[in-house]
Amino acid sequence: MANIVAVVSMYAESVGGGAPTFIVENEDKLEETSFLLEKILDASAHDLKNGTFILVNHKVI
Repeated sequence: MANIVAVVSMYAESVGGGAPTFIVENEDKLEETSFLLEKILDASAHDLKNGTFILVNHKVI
């Protein structure tokens, strides 16, 4: 089972839910923040190609 552990987006109005959400101002910050969180959270960053990345933990517990 996979869990979404964070969301990084340029569009606050397009995201919501229970995962921590990080709103950034441009595409450079979108990638920078997503890849930094990927390392910190030991998760996988997935680009949804709409100005949003989700960080997913694919580990089975």
